[in-house]
Formats: sequence, structure tokens, C-alpha cells
Amino acid sequence: MSKQKTLAAILDIGIIPIVRASSPQTAIQAAEAIYRGGIRAVEITMTVPGALKALEKVADEFGDRLTLGAGTVLDPETARSAMLAGAEFFVTPALKLDTIEICRRYSKVIMPGALTPTEVQTAWESGADLVKIFPCGNVGGAKYIRALKAPFPQIELVPTGGVNLETAADFFKAGASAVAVGSEMVSAQALAEGKLEVIEETAKKFLAIVNEVRGKS
Repeated sequence: MSKQKTLAAILDIGIIPIVRASSPQTAIQAAEAIYRGGIRAVEITMTVPGALKALEKVADEFGDRLTLGAGTVLDPETARSAMLAGAEFFVTPALKLDTIEICRRYSKVIMPGALTPTEVQTAWESGADLVKIFPCGNVGGAKYIRALKAPFPQIELVPTGGVNLETAADFFKAGASAVAVGSEMVSAQALAEGKLEVIEETAKKFLAIVNEVRGKS
């Protein structure tokens, strides 16, 4: 998938489910449940034991039907390994310029983490395709996104942290280009108990909110 197609897919879907799991197998199951729920994107964090195996399996299983990302990418070496495993977009918890650089070198979508206005502008000027605002819920949630969009209307912001079924619509109304959702969609308890239908149903609910706020329903 080309970089342009990957970025367009993320913006069109509007929601990035974050999968944190205790094993590659449960990460794969979560990705499958999210797909069944109608969301055609997933981010598997590098904190998952055997994360590269999970990326490879999901990439093999879904191909271009699912936009696959690697999350919690701390350095360029990890980014490159995840690229080779099949990831098409890369998410970092903090602003690390050499990770942005390697993603640009290989024409992959990069979404670095930032929080302050200085970090947001630095990320964008360094070549970020989207800027993850983290931890957004701890600093005002949707109100903080609205405040950032005032001086940065051109920057694609993706709030992470504090996004749930009650707040998701507010983030879009505040100017978010997409939202990232972790445990509020991919429940650790549901995964542990094998209740994948819970994740699937939650994915459907989040998707319905995105479509409604965008006037698609």
C-alpha cells in the first residue's frame, strides 16, 4: 500500500484501535475482532511480546484489506523491523526526530507523539503526517484539541488518551482528524476471557459515532 493510500485510509476511517495484548495470539485475535466490527485499521503496539510475529500474521491474513500500524515505536531500528514485518504506519509515544526521518526515507506514514504547541509544530515541520496528542485526556481532552487547532489549523491531530464512547464525538467536533482508542475498545478483560464479540461490538459502536459526527449515517 502506498503512503498516500495509507494516510487516506486512516483519515477516512477516522479511528485507530490500539491493540495491547499479552501475546501475539491475543493481539491477532483482537485485530480480527476489530475487523469484524467494521474498522479497517489497527495499531499493534511494540509492547506486545512477539509483536513482530503478530504484525506479520495480521499483514499476511488481511493484506491491503486492513491498514496495519505499529505503535509504541521508540526508535528507528524498531520502526524498520516493524516495516519489514508488514506495518504501513508508525506511532510513537514521544517526539523522536530520527524515527520520523526513517519513516520518511521509506515513504511510510509516521504519527509521532507530541503534547505541547512547540512539540506539535516541531513534529509537523520535521515531516509528521499526523501528530498524536498524548496523553490528551489528562490535559483537557477535546478542549485541548480545540485550543491547538486555533494556531495549527493545517496540522492533522490525533488525540490519544481519554477517547471513549462518550467523548469521541467531542474530539471530532473540536477538530481532530482521527482518534486513537486503546483499552476503551480493546478490553484486556475481554481478551483474557476470550470474549472477542465484546471487542467487535465496541468497534461497531465507535464506528457508528464517527459516521454520525461526519454525517455519513
